[in-house]
Amino acid sequence: MTATAPVSGPHATHEAARHAMVVSQLRTSGVSDPRVVAAMTAVPREDFLPESQRALAYRDRALPLGNGRSQNPPLATGLLLTQAAIEPTDKVLVIGAAGGYAAALAARLAASVVAVEVDGALAAAARDTLGDAVTMVEGPLAAGHADAAPYDVLVIDGAIEQLPATLADQVKSGGRIATGLVDRGVTRIASGVRTDRGVGLNTHVDVECAILPGFAAPRGFQF
Repeated sequence: MTATAPVSGPHATHEAARHAMVVSQLRTSGVSDPRVVAAMTAVPREDFLPESQRALAYRDRALPLGNGRSQNPPLATGLLLTQAAIEPTDKVLVIGAAGGYAAALAARLAASVVAVEVDGALAAAARDTLGDAVTMVEGPLAAGHADAAPYDVLVIDGAIEQLPATLADQVKSGGRIATGLVDRGVTRIASGVRTDRGVGLNTHVDVECAILPGFAAPRGFQF
């Protein structure tokens, strides 16, 4: 009988790091939805990063992508998807797609996904990697994609200072929203449900999130 040689090289290294991420980062830190865990076990995060960052794909920190953009840490993305409670019949809007990782995960959980990215190079890379699994839209993050609204779920894969009405209005009444929030320099995971009266977001846990452009809250008058 011929012995099978063990798998080696970058693929094996990334696979081992992905397994370690699931065991030591996700399952111990509140990523409790088994479907989210299964998706993050299956999807190679390195495929959605530039070559220069792939060796760091499974470190729990934001990774610089250029032009002021960063990839959200895997724990933050996992917590956001857990709070979003995506159902197999849901239509999902992902804001801050970056290279497409969160959108790829959401596509394993939902019926359809639209992802928005403002950076043209990142949007093009995400479109190439995702193929037909996700509808990629290049444009301002805060504008969303009203043409395909309403959505059952809004996931903002990063931290914002305020949730604009332009995005909230694209979620149907009773739809769910999960986002990172910036509060006096601290980033937190938050979620809520859109009602006819608006959206109330509840914060859950402090965690590092990549801060997204275009969501700054108005500054008060200063002398």
